[in-house]
Amino acid sequence: MAQATQEFGEWPLKRLMTEVCGSGHKSADDLTRAQATEAFERILADEPDPTTLGAFWLANRWKRNTPEELGAYVDVMCDRVEYAEPEVDPVDCGANYDGKGRTAILGVAAGAVAAAAGTPVVVHSGDRVPTQKQDAYKQVLDELGVATELTPRDSAEMVDETGFGFYYQPAFNPAIDDLFERRDMMGVRTFVNTIETLANPAGASVHLGSFYHLAFAKKVVDTFVESEFHDLDRVLMFQGMEGYDDVRPGYTKVAEWTAAGDEGDEAGSESASFDDFEIETAEYGMDLEEDDLAVDDVGGESATITEEVLAGEREDAFADAVAVNAALRIYAREDADSIEAGLELARDAIDDGSAMAVLDALRDF
Repeated sequence: MAQATQEFGEWPLKRLMTEVCGSGHKSADDLTRAQATEAFERILADEPDPTTLGAFWLANRWKRNTPEELGAYVDVMCDRVEYAEPEVDPVDCGANYDGKGRTAILGVAAGAVAAAAGTPVVVHSGDRVPTQKQDAYKQVLDELGVATELTPRDSAEMVDETGFGFYYQPAFNPAIDDLFERRDMMGVRTFVNTIETLANPAGASVHLGSFYHLAFAKKVVDTFVESEFHDLDRVLMFQGMEGYDDVRPGYTKVAEWTAAGDEGDEAGSESASFDDFEIETAEYGMDLEEDDLAVDDVGGESATITEEVLAGEREDAFADAVAVNAALRIYAREDADSIEAGLELARDAIDDGSAMAVLDALRDF
């Protein structure tokens, strides 16, 4: 341990537990940026004892991480990510990697529709990630016959060729993938489940994500601000189904953040803005309940739904939900000045066959 302490600094995880964060959710102190940085560097180097690591993760969960801590964890992770930026600037969709178990995954269809409308989209996931280890983007794309186990450079080329791209976590973020067994043994989510969705492997300037509570959206925005690696222009988040980036039907909140303008930009020197607003999805043609989007086989049925919606063969709840989710992606990148305008572009892309052409191009890639 003495050698490891000399290598990493003065804050082994056991000391952090004893002196800083391990005393419970009411009395625990937050880590400084330097402490959080050292802690995650130790974790990724497989230095801590497994018992200590589990205790540290659980202590972080109890006390709740601050944006400063999460920003440090994100930056340590990003130092190890293999980035491959396409020529276009896509919307980065950061859905929970541990997937969904009750409702269809709509992001592949929504991303293809958005791409056909002129908004490139990137999605990323692992394969049965803890703790839920349920279906995610990879499983839907596999069922559709789209290549998923790609190098980051191939993923970037996929974006440029088709408008839609998938990045595979073991390829672009192997340091996090190496934590699979330890995370699986935890049995509960850790801060890794949060930060892995913020890797942004395509270097996009716009992030789209989801939340259960608005406070989490603000925490994600503040995490991006605290990150010394990321430099985003916009973040759009909404209340999603099962924590995924599929908007929840009915009444829901949308959070929108825009970075400060630089001197000389059209925006001048305006300060950053964070706003939230309420929507009723029925006003956009998505007049349904979450149960209307339930499926038994998430990966397989989501793939079937994706193909049928893109081919214009469905005019049901799934088709409406895909169009609205595509509209949100278009609006996130400001390729439409409102969700309503984005919805019109999305429906046109389905009706004229260009959305299906994106899926065909993905299969041919």
